[in-house]
Amino acid sequence: MPLAQELPDFRYVPRGVDAEGRVTLNERCFSASFLVSAEVLVEHWRPRRVAELVPEDLEPAFALAPAVLLLGTGTRHAFPAPAVLAAALTRGIGLEAMDNAAAARTFAVLAGEGRRVVAAFLIDAG
Repeated sequence: MPLAQELPDFRYVPRGVDAEGRVTLNERCFSASFLVSAEVLVEHWRPRRVAELVPEDLEPAFALAPAVLLLGTGTRHAFPAPAVLAAALTRGIGLEAMDNAAAARTFAVLAGEGRRVVAAFLIDAG
């Protein structure tokens, strides 16, 4: 049976996550932390690990006006500090922490539904 791949109507599409937590976006593999919305890519995001994350790190994500912020915490699920969660919640933005593979899958689904979603991927390539 022939299968047709449905092309998404958004610019940045997660294609995979490797064992080290590096994310392939469209055809490019990222080995440094980054932020992405359906139409905007912000490269070289400062934090590499969830323990380094401070509320100010979320400002570039907030500038993209998400309804929900997906935090990819690397190869394993981890929770950010309460102050980081509070920074999102006080702005009325839901923040969901999950490993990078789950964040990539969830981003693709929500962006495909036309939701205002931003994914913040922590990648520790060091």
